[in-house]
Amino acid sequence: MTNTRHFLLLFIIFSTLFGCTTTEKIRPKPRDPVIALALGGGGAKGFAHIGVIKVLESHGIKPKIVTGTSAGSFVGSIYASGKTPYQMQQIAYQLKESDLRDLTISRQGFLIGQKLQDYINKQVDNKPIQQLPIRFAAVATRLDNGQKVDFIRGNTGQAVRASCSIPNVFIPARIAGVDYVDGGLVSPIPVKTAKEMGADIVIAVDISARPAGTKTTASNMWGLLDQTINIMGQQSIQDELRYASVIIRPKVDHIGVMDLNVANQAIIEGEKAAQAQLRQIDTAIAQFKNSAAAYAPALQAKF
Repeated sequence: MTNTRHFLLLFIIFSTLFGCTTTEKIRPKPRDPVIALALGGGGAKGFAHIGVIKVLESHGIKPKIVTGTSAGSFVGSIYASGKTPYQMQQIAYQLKESDLRDLTISRQGFLIGQKLQDYINKQVDNKPIQQLPIRFAAVATRLDNGQKVDFIRGNTGQAVRASCSIPNVFIPARIAGVDYVDGGLVSPIPVKTAKEMGADIVIAVDISARPAGTKTTASNMWGLLDQTINIMGQQSIQDELRYASVIIRPKVDHIGVMDLNVANQAIIEGEKAAQAQLRQIDTAIAQFKNSAAAYAPALQAKF
């Protein structure tokens, strides 16, 4: 009987230990969310995106997807190429109007856009979009039918040029026989594109500003450009933002579209706005990890 008791006791102990081990092995763990950064357009206000990125990375938040419209595509493409926030800051400080300005006389616009394209390709080491370390999409608008186009492959500089081609300011960017203009006409802050690319959490950066009612004249070329950017896409911004998990709004209303000399000020505003939203970002991540989606495979990208 004693041997039988010893055997039963050992059996119970081993069964308990084995059962606990098995349970631990099969217990699912929540996956980390796929975080995307959706960067909106706004000319030189886009320097604020760099400040946002600086704060996010210092907080350990590194997006796996970056989408950008207009100025957002400009900054987003350089970030997606692997540049650190501090490298991007130096690029911003060194950027001059002459690096991007190629004036022309045309009924379609007064800027060609080739210098912008070449500048971006230089910054990304001439890598096509599909070879960038971070998944990236530049959003533009087809001129012939007004449809949104997400560039996720091909010439990076060319895609950014298309995304930045403000109607009547830039000559439309022609790609494969199709003319493209600024993505802000249809998707000022490309949150939906980020979701379609498989994002669980989208951090949207809104640098738009409603028209202030200030007077512009034909002689004030950059003032006219600023007003054009402010007007474009106002109707569709809210439609995009309702899909965002967190919205960051740097206070850059006072910065003009070509105020390249205030890059530092815009970056600081981006840092302040991002700092203010860190708790909300942490909450969004925690809520995701406590949801059923955290135990399911990542969302299937539509493209």
